[in-house]
Amino acid sequence: MATQARERLLQGAEELFYKEGIQAVGVERLLEATGAGRASFYRHFASKDELVHAVLERRDAQWHDWLEEAVASHGGGPLAVFDALAESAESGGFRGCAFINAMAEAADPHGEIFRLANAHKGKVTDFFDRLLKEAGHPRHRELAEQFILLLDGASVTAMRERGGGAARRARAVAERLLD
Repeated sequence: MATQARERLLQGAEELFYKEGIQAVGVERLLEATGAGRASFYRHFASKDELVHAVLERRDAQWHDWLEEAVASHGGGPLAVFDALAESAESGGFRGCAFINAMAEAADPHGEIFRLANAHKGKVTDFFDRLLKEAGHPRHRELAEQFILLLDGASVTAMRERGGGAARRARAVAERLLD
């Protein structure tokens, strides 16, 4: 089935790009890992760039669904985002934020990869904004901008430290910002 092959390519690319990096994974490596044929790849994607775009769009949607659920499971509210990150960072295979990683690899800061990653970060900021507004914070947008800075820094630091401590420290800073 064409849909199964496309799904296998997307899933394989998402896993490999996150684990090894977008630039490090070539089409040959992807075909080998997924068992897909070259003709199948090009039937679904005109190029590796098109695949990267599809992977980032898919990951964006899945990540936001995960975030909504994770925040709810941690009691809701803006600080629960940091709890969700701490939990994620303590899971096996954590490699930081896929969108920060993609931005770091993007050669063109005006290109499509950067645009998609930046749009993702905008949605996360909007999510913080919504949570802060619902919690009754009058400076909700300003705080959302500060919280995304803390979240991104905690994500990068968690990748370096290999654990959830950075997210917990970022949460403590965020708590002080709410006072």
